[in-house]
Amino acid sequence: MPSLSPDSAPVRSRRTAVILAAGKGTRFKSRRSKILHPLCGRPMAAYLLDSLMPLEVDRTLMVVGHESQAVREAFSHRQLEFALQSRQLGTGHALQIAVDQLGQIDGALLVLNGDCPLIRSQSLERLCRQVEEGASMALLTAAFDDPHGYGRIVREEGGQVAAIVEQKDASPSQREIREVNAGFYCFRARELGPALSRLDRDNRAGELYLTDLVGIFRGQGKRVEALISDLPRETLGVNDRAQLAEAEEELLRGIAQDWMRRGVTMLDPSSVRIESGVELASDVTLYPGVILEGETRVGQGCVVHAYCHLSNAVLEEDVLVDHCSVIRDSRIGAGARVGPFAHLRAGAEIGSQARIGNFVEVKKSSIGDGSKASHLTYLGDAVLGKGVNVGAGTITCNYDGVRKNRTVIDDGVFIGSNSQLIAPVKVGEGAYVAAGSTVTEDVPSGALAIARSRQSNKLDWAEQESKKIPTNKEGSREDKS
Repeated sequence: MPSLSPDSAPVRSRRTAVILAAGKGTRFKSRRSKILHPLCGRPMAAYLLDSLMPLEVDRTLMVVGHESQAVREAFSHRQLEFALQSRQLGTGHALQIAVDQLGQIDGALLVLNGDCPLIRSQSLERLCRQVEEGASMALLTAAFDDPHGYGRIVREEGGQVAAIVEQKDASPSQREIREVNAGFYCFRARELGPALSRLDRDNRAGELYLTDLVGIFRGQGKRVEALISDLPRETLGVNDRAQLAEAEEELLRGIAQDWMRRGVTMLDPSSVRIESGVELASDVTLYPGVILEGETRVGQGCVVHAYCHLSNAVLEEDVLVDHCSVIRDSRIGAGARVGPFAHLRAGAEIGSQARIGNFVEVKKSSIGDGSKASHLTYLGDAVLGKGVNVGAGTITCNYDGVRKNRTVIDDGVFIGSNSQLIAPVKVGEGAYVAAGSTVTEDVPSGALAIARSRQSNKLDWAEQESKKIPTNKEGSREDKS
């Protein structure tokens, strides 16, 4: 039985939080734990944990069940304790397990559902204050036009909360109630143990309902407070992927509004996706359809045009990323220009005032200040110095079938169009590579490398060949295809 008794001795913490996260989330139809599904680039439950940070919570315990090891690993960097609910016997049973593990504590005990990522810290603070000012239990409610799926709040004539009735157990008249249980509670910890011991499974689900504690406390003449949220959207529970999309839309809207207030221009905020780990400077301009993910950092004055996708990208100030470019795990120097239709893969380092143009792919390469690869080029495992000009159709042939090899191009080099540099190879400072060359040996500084077969022109070839082609009666060449 739970060990929180009225006679329990020393106070061990002023505020404690329990997160109920053991459920499988059947409606998600997923092998993954529901609380690990990503929202704006982070696990759903991470937002709930963030909301606890301003509350000065001394201990936080998460009750886990489905995919418990994955949940533990996902939050191993947090100051969390875990308790295992191996059998899913309801929210009341989960809280009993948590209380047993917590031992003798005092003060306010918050209980939160792990699938409610939008809750605000100030709402949780209100619940704690009610308990600290004398209530035995406080719960958060919300009013919805469509309360389907939620437990209904039943109040007495004087407005006092009398009970929470789950929808499956509600009468037709109770189902008409618009005020619903939001799934956030606070208890006076020393009174919770005896109340939990009185829970029973006399309901259609055959489970121990945490919500039955309202009736138990009221039956003992104790004070129960139900606080209505002034922002019902914060209580949104995520039970399936449609609600996951709703929650993400709400988070994205808030993120966009926050950045716009901090000096970022968005031409169509509803179409821009900015994950929660992204950082933007002032005077950044984002065009429609832009996606910014991971730990992307965008410097002051940067412009990111439509339908660009940046993940873990760092842009120094005044960078322009033209339409439909993809940048991952790369860094771009001040004043550089990338795109349109450019692809910077992991490890690309683009220098200041450099130019990476349309249909250019860069992988694990550094491009020096002021260097240019304006179109139709692949630069892989390469080091380019300053002021290098790379002509259209150039390829650094870095893979020999076994290993990746390096190409080094020193300052001021000119690479002619349609050249292939067979790595490992080095082109010295100020050298030139003639268009159409296949370079297999190092090119000395200041030299001109020409690596192509000599052109041979056969005079009158076209006229002579035409005589060999049969014609039809009309004198036209026959089509044998």
